[in-house]
Amino acid sequence: MKKRKLKWLWITLSVFGVLILGTGAYGYYMWDKTQKTVATIHEDIDSNLTEKAIKEDKVPISVLLMGVDERSGDRGRSDSLILLTVNPNKESTKMVSIQRDTRTEIIGNGTIEKINHAYARGGAQMTIDTVENFLDVPINYFVKVNMESFQEIVDAVGGINVYNDLQFSYGGYDFPVGDITLETGEEALAFTRMRKGDTRGDYGRMLRQREVIEGVIEKGANIASITKFDNILEVVENNIKTNLTFDEMWSIQSNYTAAIKNIDKQALEGTGKYIDGVSYQIVTDEDRNTLSQKLKEHLEISSDTAKNNE
Repeated sequence: MKKRKLKWLWITLSVFGVLILGTGAYGYYMWDKTQKTVATIHEDIDSNLTEKAIKEDKVPISVLLMGVDERSGDRGRSDSLILLTVNPNKESTKMVSIQRDTRTEIIGNGTIEKINHAYARGGAQMTIDTVENFLDVPINYFVKVNMESFQEIVDAVGGINVYNDLQFSYGGYDFPVGDITLETGEEALAFTRMRKGDTRGDYGRMLRQREVIEGVIEKGANIASITKFDNILEVVENNIKTNLTFDEMWSIQSNYTAAIKNIDKQALEGTGKYIDGVSYQIVTDEDRNTLSQKLKEHLEISSDTAKNNE
């Protein structure tokens, strides 16, 4: 039983962006090292309903995935924002991509600017507060991944398979339409970075980033060898932060795995507009409120509940 549960723990971590994989021959060494790794990457924040969410059986939860471009001496900005709402009762997960140029109020900074600036202004906490205000839903958990680590992660799992819907060349690599294999981390990074050659701009790039994340999840869930175990833990320790504890991850694999397998993907698209010489994506109140209501229903909360958690 412990062997089976640890495998699902790994897969759950991958789905939430932690990108750890499960392997075949488990022992105390792996179990102990996994716990220590999770403790290392833990980062506390002020979040809504965190204590309630996992400790009660089958309570819907929300998780914000932040792909950041941190470098030495530079906090960077959030290059990718994806909100997951996970409902174990409906056995479904909604995955919402938020374009980084979306114009909104930056909560705690008193400015109206691009949503990805929230991370540069106040880190994970300000990003969470800003997304909560923008969509009017509580965020229980976050997983922050350094986008540069995609290269190390893909190398650690030995390459991934993705679907590409646009033929293009970038960074010295050619990417045809269809199912393709990204053999190295460098190739995967090139695949996710291209933007100007795609008429969809950031939206197209977000689709490719999601393909890479899902490719790592699929590969991580099916690798049978333990030879890459230490390499992947090292990548996780160096590039990932989350407020999920080991016990909460364990609870997730027990109650939420069916929901995680059924993902409904959507993007919150806006209209491009220049304001004071700066390019933004403008999301209408109607579109934002419509999505907000769908997320509240999926989280099984009322509008009043969401407002009370602000």
